[in-house]
Amino acid sequence: MNIGMLWFDNDPKVNLDSKIERAALYYRDKYGSRPTLCFVHPSMLNGKSGAVAAPPTNEKHNEKRFTAGGIEVRSNQSVLPNHLWIGVNGGA
Repeated sequence: MNIGMLWFDNDPKVNLDSKIERAALYYRDKYGSRPTLCFVHPSMLNGKSGAVAAPPTNEKHNEKRFTAGGIEVRSNQSVLPNHLWIGVNGGA
């Protein structure tokens, strides 16, 4: 994903899946397409059941991923905690 929308949500009462769903609804309304990929800080996946380690590559170490509402969610150190970088996956 080269272009996406940065979404901030620090509500401690809302789980990560709901945060992603809210961001996805806003994205769809604003841009007219459904997002397929979301990056979050690894700390946001602490205790997240279903998050599995991605296959190791030279570029991505300890990346975790799971699916929430049909959106692939990946951890990424570059994304600040409580932020979601959401958009459409343009490649592998």
